[in-house]
Amino acid sequence: MDAFLSRHRPLVTSVLSGFDRLVFRGTLQSLVRPYGMYQFLTSAGVLLVDFKQYVEATTARIKAVARAEAARLDRPVRYLHSSHVDKEDLARRLLAEQPVDEGLICQFRVLEPCMTFEYHMSSDRRERGLRLVPGKCLHIYKYYLHPLFGFMGARLQTWFPFNVQIWLNGREWLARELARRGRTSFRRDDNCFTQLGEPKLAQRLMDRQLNLRWPLVLDLIARDLNPLHDEIFKSWPQRYYWSAYQTEWATDLLFRDPASLASIYPALVRHAMLHFHSPDVMRFLGRELHGSFKGQVVSSFKRRPEGVRVKHWVKGNSIKMYDKAGNVLRVETTIAQPNDFKVFRPRHDRPKGRLEWRPLRKGVADLHRRAQVSNQANARYLQALASVEDSTPLREVLDAVSRPTSYHGRPVRALRIGDAADIQLLQTVARGEFAVAGFRNRDLRPILYPRRQPDRDLVRKLAARVGRQLRLLRAHGLVRKVPKSHRYRLTDKGHQLAAALFAARGANIKRLLDLAA
Repeated sequence: MDAFLSRHRPLVTSVLSGFDRLVFRGTLQSLVRPYGMYQFLTSAGVLLVDFKQYVEATTARIKAVARAEAARLDRPVRYLHSSHVDKEDLARRLLAEQPVDEGLICQFRVLEPCMTFEYHMSSDRRERGLRLVPGKCLHIYKYYLHPLFGFMGARLQTWFPFNVQIWLNGREWLARELARRGRTSFRRDDNCFTQLGEPKLAQRLMDRQLNLRWPLVLDLIARDLNPLHDEIFKSWPQRYYWSAYQTEWATDLLFRDPASLASIYPALVRHAMLHFHSPDVMRFLGRELHGSFKGQVVSSFKRRPEGVRVKHWVKGNSIKMYDKAGNVLRVETTIAQPNDFKVFRPRHDRPKGRLEWRPLRKGVADLHRRAQVSNQANARYLQALASVEDSTPLREVLDAVSRPTSYHGRPVRALRIGDAADIQLLQTVARGEFAVAGFRNRDLRPILYPRRQPDRDLVRKLAARVGRQLRLLRAHGLVRKVPKSHRYRLTDKGHQLAAALFAARGANIKRLLDLAA
């Protein structure tokens, strides 16, 4: 990102990085399996034959308490006939119609799919007992003006096992904190800041969000969502396990004015489309990536009413760039499937054991590391965009890789700039979706060698071939290996070569002669 900022420093007034949207899920882990539910019923003195009557009565009490709360606070309650209604927009409209300074804004009730328990009676012991099955039940949505988070929402499943979802916005949180401190030298548009009078203070406050005692704070919200929790689980106390279902980490570059951003943004979009391979229509590459996963690697370019967005995503994670509120350039990484990332931690069953690089978990314990990898992804994306106005002569870029070199004492051939295979290799490793978590040998294989039968011998041969291609790129300093992993990332030199080569191949001769004159 430093290269991008140094190139556009006269136009950029400030930078702000931190959480945008955060979605947490709370699960009572003891109740996610039938045996755990059976243990709870036993502790509560409830017979299995009375199961249905007990859970229906418990659910009715939860609904009644929620309705009584809304009546006591004189807040609106709406039953929604479809789960597709934009609840956040409706809550904001109700807040405008019936303002409140703090606390509950409104309640929504909607029938939605869920996983819940049923008791099956049968003469066959193998068929008899509790089962966790898909179904539908009433969910209660509550929107608040929270004293810390500002505008936020939460959802409670009113049937066992009472799953909870909470969502909030880091920018909303920051605006509230700045206002609480009496700072008024900022302007805000929706979920972004268009002006920051004290950018260093704003960044410090955003960074403090990572140090929040998340389980404690989320537990308090969950208790407000279901005031009967402690009473229901009096015989066998339960606490929610909190996981980050989805996190959005945004890096905002605030430009002096809309004209300053408009002067460079079309070139950034064009670069992202051509060099990160984001066409003007969605490109679906649905094929087996590895193991049993059959997913999609997607890139898209969209022109929205408020601006132009370029987005790349793979397996539930994405990175996108768009202009916002006129003078804000935002690069945003969204992580919903963190398993492709690593965190330095002990095994979960040996908390005092040896630290090692292990898969990133969804639990809030790894939220700090999730923020770190998201911020790094944004920085790499901006670093790649820095080559848009690079004035380095093309010969310096190409000559450096057009000569043979060596790698760990072994000779390595030159990169063949005119060879279709080498061009395709560069195009593949420069793809935008690989800016999120990097790429592995197995990620490149289905792209470089599509429509191959999954024969074990062929897979082994292709893996060896891609390994040799990666060795070629490493020898020329175009990619580097991520320590303690099988992943690779494009280096600054690699981004520069890819941008220069693809731009030269896409330009016509007249244009090149005009530039050389």
